[in-house]
Amino acid sequence: MKRQVSTRTRLASDIGGTFTDVAAFDERSGRLLLGKALSTPARLVDGISAGVGKAGTRYADAGIFLHGSTIAINTLLERTGAKTALLTTEGFRDIYEIGRINRPDAYNLYFKKHVPLVERALRFEVRERITAEGEVHIPLDEASVHAACDRLEAGGVDAVAIMLLHCYVNPAHEARVKAIVRERCPGVFVTASHELSQEYREFERCSTVAANAYIGPVVSEYIGGIDAHLKQSGFGGSFLLVQSTGGLYESHQAQAQCVRMLESGPAAGVIGAQALCRALGIEDAVAFDMGGTTAKAGVIHRGEALTTGAALIGGYNQALPVQIPMMDIFEVGTGGGSIATVDASGALKVGPQSAGAEPGPACYGRGGTLPTVTDANLVLGRLGADRFLGGEMALDTGAAERALREHVAGPLGIDVVHAAEGILRIAATAMSYAVKAVSTERGLDAAAFALIAYGGAGPLHASAIAREIGMRRVIVPRAPGHFCAFGMLFSDLRYDLVRTWFTRLSDASFDDIERVYAGLIEDGKKALASSGIEPGRVAVARAADIRYVGQEHPVMVALPPEVFRRRSREALKHRFDEEHLQRYSTCAREEPAEIVSLRVTVTGAMKKPPLERIAHGGRTPAVSARRGKRNAYFAEIGKAVATPTYARDELRAGNRIDGPALVEEHASTTVVPPGDRLRVDDHGSLVIEVARRKE
Repeated sequence: MKRQVSTRTRLASDIGGTFTDVAAFDERSGRLLLGKALSTPARLVDGISAGVGKAGTRYADAGIFLHGSTIAINTLLERTGAKTALLTTEGFRDIYEIGRINRPDAYNLYFKKHVPLVERALRFEVRERITAEGEVHIPLDEASVHAACDRLEAGGVDAVAIMLLHCYVNPAHEARVKAIVRERCPGVFVTASHELSQEYREFERCSTVAANAYIGPVVSEYIGGIDAHLKQSGFGGSFLLVQSTGGLYESHQAQAQCVRMLESGPAAGVIGAQALCRALGIEDAVAFDMGGTTAKAGVIHRGEALTTGAALIGGYNQALPVQIPMMDIFEVGTGGGSIATVDASGALKVGPQSAGAEPGPACYGRGGTLPTVTDANLVLGRLGADRFLGGEMALDTGAAERALREHVAGPLGIDVVHAAEGILRIAATAMSYAVKAVSTERGLDAAAFALIAYGGAGPLHASAIAREIGMRRVIVPRAPGHFCAFGMLFSDLRYDLVRTWFTRLSDASFDDIERVYAGLIEDGKKALASSGIEPGRVAVARAADIRYVGQEHPVMVALPPEVFRRRSREALKHRFDEEHLQRYSTCAREEPAEIVSLRVTVTGAMKKPPLERIAHGGRTPAVSARRGKRNAYFAEIGKAVATPTYARDELRAGNRIDGPALVEEHASTTVVPPGDRLRVDDHGSLVIEVARRKE
């Protein structure tokens, strides 16, 4: 229902490959409004506006507009960024291409290294040198910078990345080079590595700043376009974007540091899952998000969403590292719109190619002719053709069957039902890898975790994924199809700062450590103060990257305040040993350790929407009065059966349902396979107890 909302309203929008989701929270009334519309790739802001309209609100009614998008990571992965140049220290032109000597597949004769975003012809050297201690060894030769600018102008580049050796200790040369380039090349996107990362490792810093430059013109223009549209629509509040950590930062910061929003949408979903865990008293959970194009997983361990100081973008084999704090998220190219194909060898594959929003799956009736995961779900009776998106969008079952028959069933010599079943089975296996990547590969027992499933397609596949891994409990929150947008409402202003500081743990002075932390905390608080938004409270969290002496890579260790109150090196070493044991199933308690970097997270808390409780009900109706039963195929019993179908808004806390069953709502459907049992908790979440897999 449309209604006027006060300027205390917070609007949140999440753009996915297929749908754009909007959540609006009125801080005065506590009312939450939701909207969903097809994404509009040609002009993404149109999809946002359609979602805002469907939520029954207006831009002019909001005081804060929150936004998460996949545009940054899509630009990087699809290699559709700007023509970019790199300026670096004389003698280090090729560090970006040489990279590391990692060889993930040692015996593969056809292995290829990563492909740089900047071609060698556009990498230029400038004469200067700063030592690892921050001292000027060779003064900056400004003539060499101007000579490089002459070549930049001749090359017609759109973006320039600057990475000088050891600038993380002393950024003076980088800052001067940036000033010269901006003066000589007006209108070109210019970024320097010290503004993004103050950690050592020149290849990783180079890769990070190159990625920021490469996506910078596209992302900054996109953000600027949304900002202009908001102002034209009467919005006079603060425009904030979600970082890859799940925290918020201002739009002008996002336009300069675009690389910080690579995982902005998925990170917001993990923040929402963390809030749900706290409300339900759950310590350990995997947040699983399946949308139209991809499936993502993050992990909540001991009540906190786990982050990492760096990530490989594009898969391990040919990935480019990005050295910024990020939510630890793993992504696979499997979503509702993922296309199923049969290759030349006769093998069935699902994704990573996606039908997206245009033309979309065959059943959308928008011109798509290739079979997708959504088409398979429709053919197997798991989606109501006349009730998709609450009846706003009718699905074409005949078109889905034709696409499956022509492109999968026919080539494989099987019937359409078994072709659809095969697609879903392959999709579930692929998505289970994402869950294992954020849990098992961290040394965590995934089977002991709950699976929080959301996204429009997540609840359709959650039980199958949980059974594949051995997980026993699935939780589907309310409004799962809007959950990433909803999660943004639980995000806080956040600034992550890090400084490389090599010190043997046995020699570390707590006074020196405190001085470094104090400087980082002051910088974080200044950033909060400049945001123009007054948070409810400011919180500070500390961590350190520690490794055994002689190791190459450190482990990030959270350091609670009591460690510093005790001023105990032994306590620091013990926490590191335990973290190393958790991650790698081994530690060396007798070996000396050293600090590599110190980290601080400064958070400005925002007011959160309440997680409402729902009314308790009596006996669960045998079947929804509005839905009835429909034939749905389940691999567990090898045939289609008449399956009770429930309207989620008719269920009450305490209701219980035995599978097989389907629970429908506006933007999603939850599948309860045979043998599984569902109950509705006090917050309206669907809690599914997953039956053990039969061998």
